[in-house]
Amino acid sequence: MLLDYHSEIFSWIRGGLFTLFVYYMCIYFQNRSRLYLYYSLYLLPLAMYLMKDVLPEDNTFYEYFNYPLQFMAYAAYVSFGRHLLDTRHKLLRWDRYFEIETKILLVLVPIFMIIQAFFGYEFQEKMFMIIAPLLTIFTLISMYVVYVRIDDSSAKYYVYATLIYLIMANISFSELIIGMEPFEEFGVLPMFFLYLGAMLQVMIISVIIGSIIKRIEQKSKNAEVRLAIKLKEMEELKMTALQSQMNPHFLFNSLNSINNFVLKNDVEKASDYITKFSKLIRVILNSSSSPTTTLTEELAVLRLYVKLEQMRISGGFKYEVEVSDDIPSDQIKVPPLFLQPYIENAIWHGITKKEGDKLIKLTITRDENIIKFEIYDNGIGIDKAKENEHMSHKRKFFGARATENRIKILYQDRDVKVQTKDISSGDSTGTIVTFSFEIE
Repeated sequence: MLLDYHSEIFSWIRGGLFTLFVYYMCIYFQNRSRLYLYYSLYLLPLAMYLMKDVLPEDNTFYEYFNYPLQFMAYAAYVSFGRHLLDTRHKLLRWDRYFEIETKILLVLVPIFMIIQAFFGYEFQEKMFMIIAPLLTIFTLISMYVVYVRIDDSSAKYYVYATLIYLIMANISFSELIIGMEPFEEFGVLPMFFLYLGAMLQVMIISVIIGSIIKRIEQKSKNAEVRLAIKLKEMEELKMTALQSQMNPHFLFNSLNSINNFVLKNDVEKASDYITKFSKLIRVILNSSSSPTTTLTEELAVLRLYVKLEQMRISGGFKYEVEVSDDIPSDQIKVPPLFLQPYIENAIWHGITKKEGDKLIKLTITRDENIIKFEIYDNGIGIDKAKENEHMSHKRKFFGARATENRIKILYQDRDVKVQTKDISSGDSTGTIVTFSFEIE
């Protein structure tokens, strides 16, 4: 088996080299990294060089390209190593030596072809026997320098791969000096060792490249995580900004009410109002440090707010809350005070303009992942309110608009819908605001 170049092991190695050439060239075209270009350009001439063993001996192509293919492969391998090890920054002086080595190897390509044209193949062999030891000595010294000066696992493995191939290749090329007999005694072809060295080298280099690809993917994932964190921070900052704009709007109205009680000399109501107001302020301040709260906490704060407004409205009003049993209020996250602007609009633009019984009802239902808030008031109706207050039909109250934006930020704009409908008909008047969004 080891005395026939057509046997499976030799064919498998040649085919593997060609396959890897195609693979790494495809990776190069995908990300344009010269690391993969140089390595694929090393594999191609190496695989072509090994193909000579299964072609007729009088093949003219290999008479000209047998040694030039090796020089091209080595030049590409040195360039690959420079890029892999980043010798331009880590070994500046030796990087110049590697650059000179690459240029010499490429110059040897046309020189050996000229030698073949004028002097024949035997003269090429003699020249190669002079160059090979020099190349071997330089490689051994340079690999020692790389191993000692570059403290990196990729550098260590690159040195191991290079030395394995160098030793195996020199064993194969020793045939030019000692002949075929020693190899035949062991039952192997001389080139078997070069095949073996190439296979082991490729396996080690593939591990190095695999680790590089994994490292790049990990960096990409880390960058994506950092970007996601930054985006989340930005969204939270937007949420906080909107929240800080809305809270002063509500606080100003509450302080106005206290002022009205004082002016009316209603000390008892003023005291009661201040007590409830202080509780609400404490809750608001506690929630101001976080862009979200639970629906349960939101409804509790809303009850405090409504009690304050009931004290301000002459004759008060009735407030009802109905929450569907399938809604996990403790788990649903919402922006603090996100319902307050809608309740405020229902009070001051709806029921305060109406005579008789006044009612505001909040109904919360769920349809699969969609949670729906319906705020009903039996006031004069939004259309009538707009007429009375000379408001444009396109106008949205600031608090309601801010709330809509906060929900969109919190739930990444997933099916956030807000609809205001005047349900006045005949003697019956009122408005329904429907607010819905998709929860996780």
